[in-house]
Amino acid sequence: MSRVMSYCEALRTATAEEMRRDPNVFLVGEDVGRWGNLFGASKGLLAEFGPEQVKDFPISEAALAGVGVGSALMGMRPIVEMMYIDFSTICMDQIINHAVKYPQLSGGKVRMPIVFRTEGGVGMRNSSQHSQSLESMYLNIPGLIVAMPSTPADMKGLLKSAVRSDNPVLLIEHKLLYMSKGEVPDGDYLVPFGVADVKRAGKDVTIIATSWMVLKALEAAESLAKEGIDAEVIDPRTLWPLDKEAIAQSVTKTGRCVVVTEAPAEGGWSGEVATVVMETCFDKLKAPVRRVCGMRTGVPYGATLERAVVPDAQWIVEGVREVLKK
Repeated sequence: MSRVMSYCEALRTATAEEMRRDPNVFLVGEDVGRWGNLFGASKGLLAEFGPEQVKDFPISEAALAGVGVGSALMGMRPIVEMMYIDFSTICMDQIINHAVKYPQLSGGKVRMPIVFRTEGGVGMRNSSQHSQSLESMYLNIPGLIVAMPSTPADMKGLLKSAVRSDNPVLLIEHKLLYMSKGEVPDGDYLVPFGVADVKRAGKDVTIIATSWMVLKALEAAESLAKEGIDAEVIDPRTLWPLDKEAIAQSVTKTGRCVVVTEAPAEGGWSGEVATVVMETCFDKLKAPVRRVCGMRTGVPYGATLERAVVPDAQWIVEGVREVLKK
């Protein structure tokens, strides 16, 4: 069975289910308790679980991440909410040199069951210090799982998998997805890491997109269909581990590939995917891989300029048209 719920509600539902299942699971962050999170993602959890499992924290991301790492070392399963991914830069030492390294340095004897929840991307006119897409930066950290759910169902399934993982997970949400709605399976629904999802089947071109860009890719695919172009949309769901097999299967079928990210192309995940395509199915390509990515710039405050620096459906349509010309 399933029911329609918002991305935000799916997040809250998954959190509550995991805290009921295991009292070692707790949520800690700024304004997660009495306020219930900036978008209501933890509304009502303090009343149900109390301050032992829902903890409001002062404005100090470094201390917040440190508390999460320490409690995970002691056998707890913390969900550490960092309000914006921009603020995660303040606790890079705790994430990179502690959370990720303890399992490696101990030869796997030390577990680190910690989830770093945060949000990225544009859309709320929060300007450049609250709107960045920094996911590519975290892909260079061995041992860190990086997940970016694009639908309410994926949000629930990935969060539950993250909480149960014995390795650190960075779960990146998008602020423009919180109110989006979709069917979400009831009960103990988990999405495994490293398994992509075909959001739309097609035969002419493969569009690989992440997070909010998945919705833009689907919008572009509907527009392209009116031109007789059948686009397949792939959502990797986890940037690492990456489902290379699903990508290769799709591109082998279509012969063309467009990679879409809100993050800039330079030094980014989009280049990694393009390389995977070139390494695994070069002989099947009918055209070079095309990337449609955000501009390499700070995010402006003005609404028009903010939307102008990241891809929209039309950018993706034009990218597809380019590869179809080859």
